[in-house]
Amino acid sequence: MKKYKALIIGCGRISPSHIEAYANNKDRITLEAACDIDLQRAKTLADQYKKNIPNSDVQCYSDYKKMLTEMQPDIVSIASESGTHPEIAINCLNSGVHVICEKPMALSTQDADRMISAARNSGKKLAVCFQNRFNAPVQQLRNAIEIGRFGRLLNGMIQIRWNRGPAYYAEAPWRGTWAQDGGTLMNQCIHGIDLLQWMMGEDAVRVQAQTRNFIRPIEAEDFGAAIVEFKSGAIGIIEGSACVYPKNLNETLSIFGEKGTAVIGGVAVNKFEAWRLADADTVGDTEEKVINPLEKDPPTVYGFGHTALFRDFISAIENNHEPLVPGESGKKAMEIILAIYKSQKTGKAVDLPCDFSSTEMEGYFKK
Repeated sequence: MKKYKALIIGCGRISPSHIEAYANNKDRITLEAACDIDLQRAKTLADQYKKNIPNSDVQCYSDYKKMLTEMQPDIVSIASESGTHPEIAINCLNSGVHVICEKPMALSTQDADRMISAARNSGKKLAVCFQNRFNAPVQQLRNAIEIGRFGRLLNGMIQIRWNRGPAYYAEAPWRGTWAQDGGTLMNQCIHGIDLLQWMMGEDAVRVQAQTRNFIRPIEAEDFGAAIVEFKSGAIGIIEGSACVYPKNLNETLSIFGEKGTAVIGGVAVNKFEAWRLADADTVGDTEEKVINPLEKDPPTVYGFGHTALFRDFISAIENNHEPLVPGESGKKAMEIILAIYKSQKTGKAVDLPCDFSSTEMEGYFKK
């Protein structure tokens, strides 16, 4: 079996999850180099990988274009500032490299479309890091919905009740800015919003929303609430906050159908809190069997899904199928959030598709 040569661009907060995923897939991927505009951060990340993979040789760069030219990788994972994702991803794809891109893939639908087109035109794979799709309870729920066990889906809710204090934003000044990030919905809550729309059919058609900047020292929102209408007529509700005192509380996905109810909670949608299906006795997955009262939360809100996401990406390359989260899917949650921002500004419901970018929002909110 081929062993893929990989690079990482961006060595900040989320990058250790990529390093762990590379190490856990060491039989199929070798990390060859790390890049960050702060070279010391690249060296620190390389050292972390070396601790997991003895005798590895990870080169360090501060210029990703130079790294691409010299290293000629098969795969690049992008974990840089959100606003830089499109340019880096497109350059990598056009250089003939497969790309795993952190969320959000872009801050405008136009840039997302450019990334998707670059992947199609180059024949290379593009995946977006919505790693919570790989959580075991999430996979179980998705499978049950796909085979019709919930019947008609009626409504769903995602609640992201986390804390991001002033120190978090001071650590990286791009966080919370319109130009490079967006607010808590685009940064923290996009994972949960992705899960909600994925479960409900990926066909949101209308959004009505309110956002606020209550207490955090950022340009964008630290709280948002929205009602999402889906093509089927089902309703989704979004609640997202970075203001929960004094620490992260929960990320909870609730799905309600005519024949089933499921709630996945924990700090990062990682454990069942309810599983009540009409056919559970027949199938043999009653709530008593499904819920594990001893289930523990992962050590961070990032969970364990990156390892499975990277493995799925390798399978997509080798078997020429789409990864579980291709660019087209990665765009959908981002588009809902842009519609939320537009709804807040206009005071009206916003129909999807929506091409209102966060860069446009920057101008509107500063007027």
